[in-house]
Amino acid sequence: MPTLIHLRNQILHFGYVLLIKPILFRFNPEFVHDRTVGLGHWLGKFGVTRFLGRLLFSYADPTLRQQIGNLYFKNPVGLAAGFDKNSQMLNWLPALGFGFIEVGSLTAKPGSGNPGQHLWRLPKSKGLAVNFGLKNDGVEAIKPRIKKNIIPVGTNLAFTNDASTSTVPLAIADFAYSFSALADTGDYFTLNISCPNQTNDRLFWDPVALDQLLARLFAITTTKPVFIKISPDMTPDIIDEVVAVATRYPIAGFIISNLTKDRNNPRVLDQSVPPVGGMSGKVVAELADRAIAQVYKKTGGQYTIIGCGGIFSATDAYHKIGLGASLLQLVTGLVFEGPQLVSEINLGLAKLLRQNGYKNIQEAVGWKGR
Repeated sequence: MPTLIHLRNQILHFGYVLLIKPILFRFNPEFVHDRTVGLGHWLGKFGVTRFLGRLLFSYADPTLRQQIGNLYFKNPVGLAAGFDKNSQMLNWLPALGFGFIEVGSLTAKPGSGNPGQHLWRLPKSKGLAVNFGLKNDGVEAIKPRIKKNIIPVGTNLAFTNDASTSTVPLAIADFAYSFSALADTGDYFTLNISCPNQTNDRLFWDPVALDQLLARLFAITTTKPVFIKISPDMTPDIIDEVVAVATRYPIAGFIISNLTKDRNNPRVLDQSVPPVGGMSGKVVAELADRAIAQVYKKTGGQYTIIGCGGIFSATDAYHKIGLGASLLQLVTGLVFEGPQLVSEINLGLAKLLRQNGYKNIQEAVGWKGR
């Protein structure tokens, strides 16, 4: 069976890279993104299309299963926030083989996004430049779309990107509104304190402000695990401060990492790079890796780390697991490699785990530090 899955994935991969991607890359990336979300919404409506999707893209292996807290993951590969911002594809995404999904970022008020273009491809860098500015329909409009799913669904929260959240108390109140609204909706929370697209994007890098935010949110009753999303542009000292504050509260772990704004990054290979927004993909891979290793060591592996940034293969995924990640997230890899990438990674991970004598992912987490 793995041989047949591998053959299927190879056919899909070459079909995407040689035929579909060259066509898609001729169009504006935001146009392609919006049409992809619309197509996914439509495909998710019908049982037959969901079945065909699973036939084309899914792969399951017992070595990939994990029970983390009160959540069960059939595999470690999740869709990162930023793709299905308004929770329009929840019925379709499991058919692509994901082990979990994260929607958003969601804000208390609807956001129209930053002015001008929102999305650029960085083909030489194998990345994207993103400047959406938390464009979303707002938590009240999106909440009814987040229904119980066959895989865990995370709700990624940020504070509204306008003048109404210009101070720490105002931003905390905005966060708290969304947190309360979704306290019983979805399976886990992510607190996005590191979105590079918004004004005051570093407001909660300050340990005092972060402590005030977490104190307010954890006063709200919820059974959902809470993760904090780390920026790759945080210095090691700032990461240590954020982790020190976070671990005073009953958080579940950290998502590492977000987009980078650093245009001096040596992984930026394209000559033309927009001056605004954050960059994803291979541009951020090494920054994320360093932060994963730091947080895993700092916390002694006591918290769940979701590794995100530059995952284009099973080897990339296994590397992040070795640094300390129990779960993984991606978006940009799909753009460059195709929708079969989730299955490719899961198939390759199962093979790597067995080759190295591991019975499951949890045994392999942090192997690089041993």
